[in-house]
Amino acid sequence: MTPSPLSDPEGWPDLHGDYLYRYALLRTREPVVAEEMVQETFLAALQARSRFAGQSSERSWLVGIMKHKIADHYRKAARETPSANLDGPVAGEEPEELFFEKGGHWRRDQDIPAAWPEDADAAVERQEFWDVLKRCLGELPQRTMQAFTLREVDEVTTEEICSTLKITPNNLWVLLHRSRKHLRRCLERHLYGRGQA
Repeated sequence: MTPSPLSDPEGWPDLHGDYLYRYALLRTREPVVAEEMVQETFLAALQARSRFAGQSSERSWLVGIMKHKIADHYRKAARETPSANLDGPVAGEEPEELFFEKGGHWRRDQDIPAAWPEDADAAVERQEFWDVLKRCLGELPQRTMQAFTLREVDEVTTEEICSTLKITPNNLWVLLHRSRKHLRRCLERHLYGRGQA
């Protein structure tokens, strides 16, 4: 199989700029930072052109470079944030004990997650789902959103996430639990009209 060649770097902004910007914006929530990451990604790709093996598409290669830029951004933010300042619960959420019994099971008199009325695969094919997910992710505290996107979107290992965000595995579990709980409730509210608006 012949490796696929790279296109002319002058065309990268037109071919991949919008996609990379949306990718970075979803993970950083900061338009200026997302713009800088796109520029840094193109610069790093230009410098690494000779090492492109052609075993993936040009866009996949650029996204791989951007993932490293995003991880560097998270590491820098983690160094600048005191470790005692971990994200608390998402604003407006009730304490955990309101939802669970002592044994960790859902309380029967509370908001037990219901089955969604459609096939999950069908839901993620709709643009509305992605718009709502982006909105719901935007409601999460920064570190909670970072933990969720690294784990569930980018499929980064626990060890890497903990190293990047400078947190313990237990802290990661708490952040992931809070993010999943918030996202479930937010998606149900905005997609299916359940709960309070």
